[in-house]
Amino acid sequence: MRRAICVGCGACVALDASGRSAMERTATGPKPVFAPGTALPELAWDACPGKGIDYPQLYLDHYGRMPDSWLVGHIVATRTGYAGDPSVRARGASGGVTTAVLLHLLQSGRIDAAIVARQGVPAPLEASPVIASTAEEILDAAQSVYIPVAMLDILSRLEPGKRYAITLVPEQAAALRRLQHSGHPQAQQIDYVLGPYTGTALYPAAIDSFVRAHGVAKSDPVTSLEWRAGEWPGYLEIKTQSGKVLRSKKVYYNFLIPFFVTRASLQSMDFANEFCDLSVGDAWSPAFEAQGGGHSVVVTRSAKMEALVEEMIAAGALVLEREDDLKATEMHGHMIDFKKRGGFIRNQWRRKIGLAAPDYGMEPATIPPSRKIAELVISTLFVIGSTAPARFVLRQIPESVIGPVFNKLRLSWKKASKPTKRKGLADFRMIVDEE
Repeated sequence: MRRAICVGCGACVALDASGRSAMERTATGPKPVFAPGTALPELAWDACPGKGIDYPQLYLDHYGRMPDSWLVGHIVATRTGYAGDPSVRARGASGGVTTAVLLHLLQSGRIDAAIVARQGVPAPLEASPVIASTAEEILDAAQSVYIPVAMLDILSRLEPGKRYAITLVPEQAAALRRLQHSGHPQAQQIDYVLGPYTGTALYPAAIDSFVRAHGVAKSDPVTSLEWRAGEWPGYLEIKTQSGKVLRSKKVYYNFLIPFFVTRASLQSMDFANEFCDLSVGDAWSPAFEAQGGGHSVVVTRSAKMEALVEEMIAAGALVLEREDDLKATEMHGHMIDFKKRGGFIRNQWRRKIGLAAPDYGMEPATIPPSRKIAELVISTLFVIGSTAPARFVLRQIPESVIGPVFNKLRLSWKKASKPTKRKGLADFRMIVDEE
């Protein structure tokens, strides 16, 4: 498996029958390390999201048809709301819905454990998949994680006969579905797949840059990190051994994105996590933001998950209201465009200059020239931001300055580019490649 295309999902390591391969933490996220002589099955290539999974074929294999919406995939129902238990809602990143569903699955005996990503394992600046077999263990992982986590190598450690739920980002969910439809036994132990809407993730180096910019010495190690501490939408909170506490509003620490966004974030064409049974995102709207407390947009994609959600609503475990499917996409129109059209353009450009890029077996039917021009601006910013000099300059600017300034620039850009980025989005459709 070539590292140049790897997104660090861990699927290939799980498929090493010798058990000698492992995921290694690097500055650009987890990467597989194979023992000499390792021979992987062909399935490792078929399920590799780094080279690109054939989405049209996976739609057919998993749903039996192409999606009703090329923007957000198959939908059984779209809702907005939050967890009925205020304590669960408060611990979640938005409305606590994913945590509430995992707790219900465990407590109702539908699963033996939930596989979740948890920040702080094995060290404060790192994150790992953990097998949570108690309610408290699930609650301990009830937060967003914005650095890459290799979730699928854990498949090789599942106990035979046990049933699991798992939380995955889009490219991992697609890889898991490919494994399941290919008959991989451990993958088939996963009964429920849940996942967040996923826009951008950051390389781990982003946090080191953030703490150094705040004058934290290397001799003062970080002891805890929360990406969405406090009330929704939350703030980045970092504590150090000396007692320093760094906080940055979520809308402010977005300034790290142009400098440390992961390659996988730029190449994925799936924002809404289209192969999960349950996809959950922040419900961004003026009304919900004014109410506070945290609201989620919740999409069910399978009959069994829809039945479960209805059961939880009836029991008061979830407080959800139905939403129009298309209207709900407006909460995330900017990021849906970033993935569906921007991702395709970026991958196409990478291939033209000889760089590796995933092939998803489909392409947008039309992309207005103005959208490509907008992408040129965006991609140029990412290229410049990823350089060492740009990151050095970033560390010299106080977060109290760059945070608000970047947020204002980001909002101005979103407003200015909205007509271009939304143009044609309502009628967006994909063309399936012939080969």
